[in-house]
Amino acid sequence: MIRIAIDCMGGDIGLPVTIPASIEFARRFPDARLLLVGLPDAIEKALAGSRDVPRDRLEILPASEVVTMDDSVEVALRRKKDSSMRIAAQAVKDGRADACVSAGNTGAWMAISRYVLKTLDGIDRPAIATSIPNQKGKSTTVLDLGANVDCSAEHLLQFAIMGTALAQALDHCERPSVGLLNIGEEVIKGNEVVKEAAELLRASRLNFHGNVEGNDIFKGTVDVVVCDGFVGNVVLKSIEGLARMLSSIIREEFKRNPITLLAGAIASPVLNRLRKRVDNRRYNGAALLGLRGVVIKSHGSADSYAFGFALQRAREAVASKLLERTNQSMAQIRQQGIPTNTYTNDAAITLPRAAGDSA
Repeated sequence: MIRIAIDCMGGDIGLPVTIPASIEFARRFPDARLLLVGLPDAIEKALAGSRDVPRDRLEILPASEVVTMDDSVEVALRRKKDSSMRIAAQAVKDGRADACVSAGNTGAWMAISRYVLKTLDGIDRPAIATSIPNQKGKSTTVLDLGANVDCSAEHLLQFAIMGTALAQALDHCERPSVGLLNIGEEVIKGNEVVKEAAELLRASRLNFHGNVEGNDIFKGTVDVVVCDGFVGNVVLKSIEGLARMLSSIIREEFKRNPITLLAGAIASPVLNRLRKRVDNRRYNGAALLGLRGVVIKSHGSADSYAFGFALQRAREAVASKLLERTNQSMAQIRQQGIPTNTYTNDAAITLPRAAGDSA
């Protein structure tokens, strides 16, 4: 059994999304056992309104508090110690769950997960990673997407190691290629941190392709693209904004007159396939990498269909032994004598620098 703890109260919608998604997921995957974390009465009421609920694999884990999307990191971490977020992460630490999933406040989820689970050996800071569809019909793993605004070269190397392990586990790439996001492919391009990171990556055993540009994410030039959280968050929000704009323009153009309406009807099969291929809901579920547990962040506005994919990513990460792969990659790099971290901070707990609800 793969056990997943779910923060049922998190997200813009909460229970009307998380409960139906959990029930459907349990139906589809008989090897999964779900811990539904949140206000017990509210969860029971939501379950009572559904049919054919596999109650033998759904367990309610009580929590008396809820972290809202507007709560600060300090409030979530220090004042709401019995929140559904905190209990879900604690279930992983205590060995009751193999992974945890939340659609709640990203900054709070990152801070709580890091505080409760701690980071893996050799990892200074966790990073947010997600998959973005490319023109090869596959996906490109991009990190960091907003957890770490200011990064050193060693941090970027850590992101490459974690991204490689994620691509191996979820995309089944035996030796993922890694690109360092830059303003040009040439070695001389970029700031000093990026140049130093490129040197570390070239000296590592990772399959380092070299510098890549923003358009390479969609070309599928490499399997993993690494950048700091400031750049990654701008990239992610730009992609989301462009997708919404293009969708709106296409609808407007097909509704312009009766002829374009007819053309839209004729083209509907192609448009439906295109919509399915680039549907961001199918890529929902960003991994919070570098922690001593599998932690997945769903988009806050996800519907039940999208939240189901976040649960699938959690299941796949556990089944593919993501943590073991990350530890093995880290150990191999350290055996080469390449510095992977700038300091040891496993015992000390500091609030991570988060860029809002970035994933």
